[in-house]
Amino acid sequence: MSSSERTAGRLRFQNPILFSLLMNRTLFHFVNRIQILPTNFSSNSFSNVNSLRKSNFSSSSSSSSSSSSSSSSSSSLITIPDSNPKPALNPLYNLLPPTQNPHNIVNLICSSLRHETTHLSLLQNDIKTLLPYLGPNEISRVLLRCQSNHSSALTFFNWVKNDLGLRPTTQNYCIVVHILAWSRKFSPAMKLLTELIEVSPKDDIFQILISSAEDCNWDPVVFDMLIKAYVKSGMIREGFSTFRKIIEVGFFPSVISCNCLLHGLANLNYIENCWRVYEEMGRIGVHPNGYTFNILTRVLCKDGDVDKVNVFIEKMEEEGFDPDVVTYNTLINTYCKRGKLEDAFYLYKIMYRRNVMPDLVTYTALMNGLCRQGRVKEAHQLFNGMVHRGLNPDVLSYNTIISGYSNEGKMRECRSLLYEMIGSGICPDSFTCRILVEGYQKEGKLISAVNLVVELKRFGVSVSSDIYGYLMVALCRANHPFAAKSLLERVSRDGYVPDIVIYNELIESLCKCNYAEEALVLKVDMLRMGFKPNLVTYRALVDCLCRANRSEEGESLMKEMVESGLSPDLAMCRALVNGYCKEREVAKAESLLTFFATEFQVFDTESYNALVKVFSEHGDTGKLLDLQDRMQKVGFAPNSLTCKYVIHVLWNSTRIEKGKLQLERN
Repeated sequence: MSSSERTAGRLRFQNPILFSLLMNRTLFHFVNRIQILPTNFSSNSFSNVNSLRKSNFSSSSSSSSSSSSSSSSSSSLITIPDSNPKPALNPLYNLLPPTQNPHNIVNLICSSLRHETTHLSLLQNDIKTLLPYLGPNEISRVLLRCQSNHSSALTFFNWVKNDLGLRPTTQNYCIVVHILAWSRKFSPAMKLLTELIEVSPKDDIFQILISSAEDCNWDPVVFDMLIKAYVKSGMIREGFSTFRKIIEVGFFPSVISCNCLLHGLANLNYIENCWRVYEEMGRIGVHPNGYTFNILTRVLCKDGDVDKVNVFIEKMEEEGFDPDVVTYNTLINTYCKRGKLEDAFYLYKIMYRRNVMPDLVTYTALMNGLCRQGRVKEAHQLFNGMVHRGLNPDVLSYNTIISGYSNEGKMRECRSLLYEMIGSGICPDSFTCRILVEGYQKEGKLISAVNLVVELKRFGVSVSSDIYGYLMVALCRANHPFAAKSLLERVSRDGYVPDIVIYNELIESLCKCNYAEEALVLKVDMLRMGFKPNLVTYRALVDCLCRANRSEEGESLMKEMVESGLSPDLAMCRALVNGYCKEREVAKAESLLTFFATEFQVFDTESYNALVKVFSEHGDTGKLLDLQDRMQKVGFAPNSLTCKYVIHVLWNSTRIEKGKLQLERN
């Protein structure tokens, strides 16, 4: 007996529990290492382990390293190749205890699910070494065993997906959807179908639902749910394709799923496909309902053929469906948009005769039609009539009338309706505010618009940042920079944060009005708020400084801009050169002109001519010709205006010379 055997024997008698654990670990270690076999095995020995060739106990990297080392050694080894990304199940695993046997993972999980007091999180710790063997097939087997208990199936599926971090296959999803649909748990089934469409949009989910139905209980309602899930996810074409596949395999979709598909197709203006769905419904015997006809009425109205609409309505009535308020509203809205107000009001009267009461949508459509034709007073009368009939107007109704008056420039009526609206407890929305602000702008009353916005804030009305931005830009472009700046300071206290566009509009407006100091202060505020000045900012400031005979400060700003990585443009070159020329700093003007041409390839002939003009005014022909030579070397070419200045100087020079000669003769 060897020493190792004697040691094992002593351990067995002294501590049997420790011996048992040690033997289990040794056996598990042996089973997982058994894949490397000597090449000098006899043919009989090799055939006994032939079944192990399909095993996959180690990673591809360890296999490759083993094979490479064996090829260089005298006792080379054969590595059993990988055939599966997941470890295959070895027959020797049956020698292990149940909680360590990968063959037993499905049984362990199902047993845990049958005991409501047992949590999968506890089981997760117990079978930690077996979790790598939980693949798509094992997940499907567990789900199929849970068919009689949808709650267990859903619990297990969420555990796999959320706690273990595994990604179930499309088949796994389809099986759990079948189980939930069979158990009439449509809401979670619909949620999982929508999730599946998002994670696997290119899979043929319909076909996988068909194939997975062979192994579990199922209900054809899943096909209706699939159409709805596609429409809900915005995949209308896939929904239409699924509708056709359902019919091809012999199933009939419900009228509800057909209506859902029709609604999605109508929203995307797939008019032809709408009628194909309707024709298929008639062919296979799916009876349309009122909702179907209302969708198709909307489709016809989009198509614009009124005669077809009338024929369809008659057909609808022949089939026993009376037009409801939705049908009439669709038709009235279409007639109003097409300017056929007489037809729209005719239908409005028919509604009362057929005991279909007009609602807010009906009246708003009619009021909108009247306002489009400039008949705002009539629209307002209809509005009052609606109130007298017991209907409470909403924000859309008020906006329709306010918009009509605003288009006619009747801001007093707009403001009166606004107060009436607030008094009725209806809060104006951003559209209301924009209508009023734009109305005052058209009338040239921007200060009144500012006062209105301030007043609305005092009433507790939430004014959107877009309205503030729109109003500040309008004030700046109307040369009211200080009013815009005051509004900015006021709304900033309420949390409004302007963007770089607003800052640039303010700076440009201040510069345009020659308020250079205020514009420079605003640039500092802009930097403090974390906004980096851009070319628009610098261009406005440089131009303003040059016009104020502060060209040197303008040049400093230009250099600051260049250091920040921005390149000056032609307008900035023109502002600086003209500024120095106006200040009779011709040397600096020429230096800048050369700098712009050589460094940034900006060749502004207008700036060049401004410099030539200054030299021509001095009347020094020699200096002017020298300037031309220097500028031509840089790349400037004279144009007709340049020649005109040169000719003027030469002519003056000649005239002066002639005058001198004449004086000398006399």
